[in-house]
Amino acid sequence: MEEKQKLVELIGWLTHAIGGSSEKEARTAKAKRQRPVASVEQIKHVLTVMPNDTAIEKRDRALIAFTLLTGARDSAIASLKLKHIDLKAGTVYQDAREVMTKFSKSFTTCFFPVGDDVRDIVFQWVEYLKSECLMGNDEPLFPKTKMGQGSDNNFQVVGLSREHWNSASAIRKIFKGAFLLAELPSFNPHSFRNTLAALGESLCQSPEEFKAWSQNLGHEGVLTTFYSYGEVQPTRQAEIIQKLGLPRDEAMQNVNTAELAKALAREMKNQAVG
Repeated sequence: MEEKQKLVELIGWLTHAIGGSSEKEARTAKAKRQRPVASVEQIKHVLTVMPNDTAIEKRDRALIAFTLLTGARDSAIASLKLKHIDLKAGTVYQDAREVMTKFSKSFTTCFFPVGDDVRDIVFQWVEYLKSECLMGNDEPLFPKTKMGQGSDNNFQVVGLSREHWNSASAIRKIFKGAFLLAELPSFNPHSFRNTLAALGESLCQSPEEFKAWSQNLGHEGVLTTFYSYGEVQPTRQAEIIQKLGLPRDEAMQNVNTAELAKALAREMKNQAVG
């Protein structure tokens, strides 16, 4: 009887140990990992390091500048045409009838305020395509590489084609090579949307401003930006906490807090209804 009781206790202990271990592993697996985000300064450093002599080099450099300027997804960038960008208005129209947008949604993106230097790279690229390459409105904003046969009868890069990339894989490869050249950790095109979300957190001063920023990323609601991209980085977190301890205009603080609370409440209600 005593041995049977010990066996029962042993089984109970093992069950608890295994269960506890499983719960711990589950919590570990579900734990949210801090995603590294490239700063605007890091991306600008990449742009200064990249060569800018050949047509291919100009395209690759403009590609990274354009991604920061617009936050467009790589699949959309691969399918954009020259007619979709309006330099005078500072916008890009992501027309779902021709552009590979998420959920086949059409929307207009205004250039994000990331600096005139980034903007100038894109402007110069568009001008180069029109004046030097004689590209028309229906031709790709970022043409794929043209291959040809060299003097040694081997295929080699001979310039730009007049065709779109078939996928975004070449764009991701360009990003990887550019960050490697700059001796920085590699960031893919989609991560630039995290960069822009973090920038929005620091620049936007009202719910209306953050709503506009969120829509510019192609999000229908600000909560999408908060949930998907709005993770506060540790350095920014420390900065915010430190500022909260400083004296502020109490009236203005109450107004901003009330506005933000109402905006988030409306957003949550709309998503719940949806």
